[in-house]
Amino acid sequence: MTIAAPRIVTPRIVTVRQNILKANDKQAARNRLLFAQHNLRVLNLASSPGAGKTALLERTLQDLGGSVRLAVAVGDLATENDAVRLRQHGVQAEQIVTGTVCHLDAGMVQAVLPRFDLAQLDVLLLENVGNLVCPASYDLGESARAVLLSVTEGEDKPLKYPTIFNTADVVVVTKLDIAQAVGFDRALALDNIDRARPGVRVIELSSRTGEGMAQWYKFVRGTAVKE
Repeated sequence: MTIAAPRIVTPRIVTVRQNILKANDKQAARNRLLFAQHNLRVLNLASSPGAGKTALLERTLQDLGGSVRLAVAVGDLATENDAVRLRQHGVQAEQIVTGTVCHLDAGMVQAVLPRFDLAQLDVLLLENVGNLVCPASYDLGESARAVLLSVTEGEDKPLKYPTIFNTADVVVVTKLDIAQAVGFDRALALDNIDRARPGVRVIELSSRTGEGMAQWYKFVRGTAVKE
């Protein structure tokens, strides 16, 4: 009796994921084209929960609101708490409730864009869902991606989650005002960031005290801000 060789089957989950990412990339390209047509700088902020994204956005809106036309889209699994918090600074902030989805994708961003008058904006800030895994795979059509690392998280985060750090255009070290109190090893953290993303720009700051914020504001403004 001849025994047939086992048939090699590609796991369906891989195929589905490939199709999802392909569709996302197509939508991201459409988003990017739309942003370019409006000369709009779009920044994707990613981090683990509690790294200080919303606090950084609050300080940014407070300090730049009078000179740069800003708006924010906020991704969270539930509630509109962050959007409500940011609106108190006099800018438009729209919530994207993702439900069980642990990241923003290009389609979610596209769906919220009609709420904004893009022609009247210089910078659109996208606060991604707090997660260092899923957001790494999803292009939103952004101009640049900032990945936040707080001094309270541990210096090895870039090595544990290399993909998200390897996709960063800038790494922002946050909560610098408490670095000494929590025993933050700055040299080790910077070395690990460089190992994950050699040569990446690093901005160290404190949203509370304002230390380092000037460098962040240069990044926010970029080159696409209308003078």
